[in-house]
Amino acid sequence: MSNDAPRRPGEGRRLTKAERKEQARREREELQRKLASKRRARTVGMAAGGAVIAAVVVAATLLPSGGDFPEPAQLLQQASAAATEAGCGEVATTPDFDPADRDRAHIDPTAGPPLSTYPTTPPASGPHADIPPGPLPAGVYDSLTLEELYRAIHSLEHGASIVWYDPTAPVGRVARLREFYDRRLQDAQVGQDRVIVAPYDIPGDAAGIFPEGTEMALVSWHRLRSCASIDLAVAFDFTSQFGFPTAEDREYAGDAPEPGASLG
Repeated sequence: MSNDAPRRPGEGRRLTKAERKEQARREREELQRKLASKRRARTVGMAAGGAVIAAVVVAATLLPSGGDFPEPAQLLQQASAAATEAGCGEVATTPDFDPADRDRAHIDPTAGPPLSTYPTTPPASGPHADIPPGPLPAGVYDSLTLEELYRAIHSLEHGASIVWYDPTAPVGRVARLREFYDRRLQDAQVGQDRVIVAPYDIPGDAAGIFPEGTEMALVSWHRLRSCASIDLAVAFDFTSQFGFPTAEDREYAGDAPEPGASLG
């Protein structure tokens, strides 16, 4: 067996000057490759981090901010001028359901009267859901069924107020309205525990949509205010005094038969 197989530099003997130079060159090139690889990884990481930061900034810019609201007292100061700009009518006192002895009647919510038989759109009184299921709890709803609407009328009887909006209204105004009332009580107290916010788009009844030219309707028991445009200041001005208990220590302006009763 031959012993003349080639040997690597440094294998069993001292390296020549030329061999040491070549080895150093290879080690230097290997080090440069590693450094370049680290730089590429760092650049990619920085770019990804920058993209994440940019996405967060964009989201914060484009998405409505839940905390960016005027103080309640400021909204009340703005309400009068805002009502004019939003094309709001005066707060109207609504008539009884016909016949009047049915204005506070309890019904099976799966078999209630058509919405067209109520004296206003949306209803401000009239036959409403029996117990159970009882009143509809306060909150911000994505949609309501006809049965839930009958429950909401029961909530009005207990001193709740409702902010109805047209689901085709401008997204920004809708989002601002919803977020204002969707905050936790420990974060902001604006009477949201006695307010229902929902789109007026009730399936199964021809009167389950707003009349032409209405984008927001504010309702308490036997009280109704309609507006051509959604406006938060106008909504809060209404709910803060026509819901019970009131917000901002306002005097109660409503007429609920059972103000302060449970909303379930």
